[in-house]
Amino acid sequence: MYTAEISRSNQSCFLFVIDQSGSMADSFGGANSKAQSVADAINRLLQNLIIKCAKSEGIRDYYHVGVIGYGNHVGAAFSGSLSGKELVPISEIANNPFRIEERTKKVPDGAGGLVDQTVKFPIWFDPTASGGTPMCNAMAKAKSILTQWLSEHPNCFPPVVIHITDGESTDGDPSLAMQELRELFSNDGNVLLFNLHISNSADKIIFPESSDKLPDEYSKMLFGGASYLTPFMRSVANQEHELSLSDGAKGFVLNADLTLVIQALDIGTRPSNLR
Repeated sequence: MYTAEISRSNQSCFLFVIDQSGSMADSFGGANSKAQSVADAINRLLQNLIIKCAKSEGIRDYYHVGVIGYGNHVGAAFSGSLSGKELVPISEIANNPFRIEERTKKVPDGAGGLVDQTVKFPIWFDPTASGGTPMCNAMAKAKSILTQWLSEHPNCFPPVVIHITDGESTDGDPSLAMQELRELFSNDGNVLLFNLHISNSADKIIFPESSDKLPDEYSKMLFGGASYLTPFMRSVANQEHELSLSDGAKGFVLNADLTLVIQALDIGTRPSNLR
């Protein structure tokens, strides 16, 4: 299982489910809010996915990608011409950024120091923070989208859902909705669900294999809702991110900072068999 080739004729998909509740306006380890930090991470990941799919003849549609936000409402969260679209081919994403911002980053100056360099930063997904945390509704939306996808792509590498949240569900216990999402499957395996909890706490727990050290029922719920990492995901985590994950590691992080969010996004979206 989880060995299907990802190609233009056998595409896979990524679905990002992003908490956009009011608490996402809180600061997150610096000047930016949680919502802004997560939006930056998603936009950077989309840019990296485009680069991975870029070949001499153009962007190959190895993936469809969707971003679902949930707060005041639940639904597709792309901005601009992609607004309202739930799953979009990666080539269409490449050709339709909402806007291009100029950002500065530190780069080596060749003499042991750092200088500011201006880079172009495409934006597809804008930060939003208002309302409650309707997590059950968001998971049901993800299930609906992927049920349709899987009916059209029965042999695909299973879709990967990456859920990022900073708080507890306000529309009930999402455990069953998460289970129903994980139980969707292609001929290559079940849907893979990551639950990434973000906060400014220093007490981080990264891809645990048991809930024994989790502090409360909420974190245990998110752990229970997450999928087991595939062998390839564990190898990426261990070899490239210097983690020491065992066979039972699950796609759950508690109290992630931005660095850990980016790390988890890389592990969750790295293809094992791209052709």
